[in-house]
Amino acid sequence: MCCLFGFVDYAGSLSVKQRNHLIRELSIAAEVRGTDATGIAYNTSRGLQIYKRPLAAHRLHLRIPAEARAVMGHTRMTTQGSAKKNYNNHPFFGHAKGKSFALAHNGTIWNDLELRRTKHLPRTKVQTDSFIAVQLIEQQKSLDFSSLRYTAEAVEGSFSFTVLSERDDLYLIKGDNPLNIVHFPKVGVYIYASTAEILNKALARCGNWLGRGEKVDIAMGDIVKIDSNGRITRGTFDASKFYRSSWGYWDTPLYPRLPHSEEEHLSLLKSVAKAFGFTGEMVDRLLDQGFSTDDIEEILYEGTW
Repeated sequence: MCCLFGFVDYAGSLSVKQRNHLIRELSIAAEVRGTDATGIAYNTSRGLQIYKRPLAAHRLHLRIPAEARAVMGHTRMTTQGSAKKNYNNHPFFGHAKGKSFALAHNGTIWNDLELRRTKHLPRTKVQTDSFIAVQLIEQQKSLDFSSLRYTAEAVEGSFSFTVLSERDDLYLIKGDNPLNIVHFPKVGVYIYASTAEILNKALARCGNWLGRGEKVDIAMGDIVKIDSNGRITRGTFDASKFYRSSWGYWDTPLYPRLPHSEEEHLSLLKSVAKAFGFTGEMVDRLLDQGFSTDDIEEILYEGTW
């Protein structure tokens, strides 16, 4: 329950003030899915830059330089790895063939420790499960559709990823977590966020200078690349490990039915409840009253708490 957000101003038509207004409104709207940390990645003449802090977006007062035309953002709800240790927060730096990239993730990866062992990946001080995706891309020694497909098919859990290259190529990889993209052809801008509600809330506060938006299709198993010129190319990965659910925006339940302990199951459920504004104690009370974890999941989604 984190949030991905950002934009690509491929036409360079937005003023610095408009870009900063846009990224601020997106980040604040994204707080509904996480307030433990906020971060952004963008490129300048000095290369790829990442700015992140263990603070809610409204406290961070994000600013981007005039030369930054593509910005990739993330708001975090902590599930693994303390947000107080800033290296655990998103986005993460990566390197492939001497080229830098930044990666952000929404979801939970269950097999990160197994992959680090079986793929012989190096140890890292980063405690966040998401960082395994950076290591898998680095192991492939390239940032392209092939390495992203390999990564998406290797990880198990729930995810959507965004990756920004040092050339301002933005990749959006959609697993079972939500991801929405809108194109504004009048000004030459693509804007994205995890949910349509977050996107709409931010855009409503930006005024009408963007013009009319057109939704860009992205489905589970898609890899969408938007380059610095606004050109879209597409790839896919095998998404058969996911299964359908009738719940809201998600194509699958909040977490997959993979083998894990009851303690881990309950811990994740409480983390999700927190994103909806409920405490762990409230979850415990429902369990004491005879509700199952499945019942509580349904209550969260139906809004009948």
